[in-house]
Amino acid sequence: MPLAMTSCPCGGPRPFELCCGPALDEGIPPPTAEALMRSRYVAYTLSRTDYLLATWHPRTRPPRIDPDRTPVRWLGLKIRRVEAGTPQDHEGIVEFVARYKIGGRAHRLHETSRFVKEDGRWFYLDAVTLD
Repeated sequence: MPLAMTSCPCGGPRPFELCCGPALDEGIPPPTAEALMRSRYVAYTLSRTDYLLATWHPRTRPPRIDPDRTPVRWLGLKIRRVEAGTPQDHEGIVEFVARYKIGGRAHRLHETSRFVKEDGRWFYLDAVTLD
């Protein structure tokens, strides 16, 4: 089944074409820090390094993202906490847990990410890993 017809990999209730699809496929900026976090997670699941770099703040963005040579199977995203990050804000925080498998072994990434909004667009700034 095409990705557009399935639920979004970010775990939201809407299909990909109405959730993260507009950001990833049409370049429509996500309206909130949480929406950017969700779209970045989906970009990781789809190996869309172009999107990850474009949504990373220039002050902290690496020059490139090397594709992971080890196959990662992303299993799910759970948003734990959101502070600010609304369309009216200029800063936001999203705490999340992303589950994944490498070589059949389960892992989880628990992180608090900071986002900033400049010129009407949200950018990932940096993060603190919690576990």
